[in-house]
Amino acid sequence: MTANVPFLDLAAQQAEIADEVLPVWRDQFAAASFIGGPEIEAFEREYAEYIGVEHVVGVSNGTDALELAYRAVGVRPGDEVIMPANTFIATAEAASRIGAVPVFVDVDDEYLLIDPDAIEAAITPRTKVIAPVHLFGQTAPMELITPIADAHDLIVIEDAAQSQGASGPAGRAGALSRVAATSFYPGKNLGAAGDAGAVMTDDAGIAALVRNLAAHGSSVKYVHDHIGMNARLDAVQATVLRAKLRRLDAWNSARRAAARRYADLLDGIDGVRLPAVRPGNDDVWHLYVVRLDERDRVMAELSAAGIGVGIHYPTTVHLTEAYAGLGYRRGQFPVAESAADEMLSLPMFPHITGDQQLRVVHGLSNSVRGHD
Repeated sequence: MTANVPFLDLAAQQAEIADEVLPVWRDQFAAASFIGGPEIEAFEREYAEYIGVEHVVGVSNGTDALELAYRAVGVRPGDEVIMPANTFIATAEAASRIGAVPVFVDVDDEYLLIDPDAIEAAITPRTKVIAPVHLFGQTAPMELITPIADAHDLIVIEDAAQSQGASGPAGRAGALSRVAATSFYPGKNLGAAGDAGAVMTDDAGIAALVRNLAAHGSSVKYVHDHIGMNARLDAVQATVLRAKLRRLDAWNSARRAAARRYADLLDGIDGVRLPAVRPGNDDVWHLYVVRLDERDRVMAELSAAGIGVGIHYPTTVHLTEAYAGLGYRRGQFPVAESAADEMLSLPMFPHITGDQQLRVVHGLSNSVRGHD
C-alpha cells in the first residue's frame, strides 16, 4: 500500500531545527534556566520586529494570551465580546473565564471571515470588544472592522492564532489593532514544541500589565499588584520558536506553493468548492479548507485510504453544549452553520510533496465522483 499522507508532519519541522535547538537546550538544562532569561527576551524582540509592533509578551498558550489581552484592556464581568461563531472555542472561553459574555455573529460565505455587517448589528451598550479571528491563514477585514469599532468607541483584539506571517491591506496579522493574541501550539505556522502563546501591542502600558498579570500579578517578586495568573512562556519553547521564526517566511512560501498546487489539481472537479483569498490578503494557508456535500462520507473514505484530513470546526461555538446557557439556537448563523457541515481540511504543511498532494486529490476526486 502507498505510504500514508499525514494531515500534518511536525517531525519534518523538528528535524530541520534540531541542530540549532538541541545545543541551546543542553545549555539551559545545564544551567537549570527555564523561567525567563535571554531566549525569551530575544524571541519577544524578534517576533515584535517580524510583525511590526513595539511589544510582544510571551505567555503560556493562546487561550491565556486572549484572556490576558481581554483583561489588559479592561474587560470586566458582564461586558460583551463580539466574535465569529466559526472559531475555536478558546476565543469565547477566554472571555467567559473573566465573566464576560461572548456574542457570536455570522461569517461571510466566500471567505468564512467575520461579517462586518453582523458586527454592527450585534453592538449593544454592554459591548466592550470586537474580537475578529484571522481564520485558516488570512486576515479578517480589518479595514471594515476598525471604523465600526472607532464609531462605537470599542476595542479591537485580534485572535491571530492561525495567521503567523499573514498580512492584509493594513499590515501583518497581530499588528492591526490595539492588542492581539496568538497561539504557538505545535501545529500552528509558527509552533512550539508544546504550548505557548503571545500578546502583541504597541501600547507599553498594556504590555506591562500583561506581563504583570501573567506572573501572578507581580512585577517585583512577592509584590502583587493584581490578582493574576501563572501564564509565563518557558525558555525551552522560546528556543524552538526562535529557530522556527527564522524559517517562517520560507515555510509560509512553501504553504502558498502547496495551495496553488491544490487549486490547479482540484480545478474542474464538480462538487468541491475551493477556498478563496480576500483581495489584499497574503494568505499563509494555516489550513486548506474545501467545502463539499456528503463531507462525512468523503472524510471517512479518505481516512480509510490513509489520507489525513480534519474539520475546522465541526460545531459552531454557539451550538456547543458549553454555551447552551446563552440561548442561541440552530439557524441563527446560517453561513457558519452550513460551513460546519461542509468543510474539510486537507493535508497542509510546509514539507508536503507534490506526490502527496496528487494522492490527496486523487482520493478526493474518486470519493466525490463515487468511483472506487
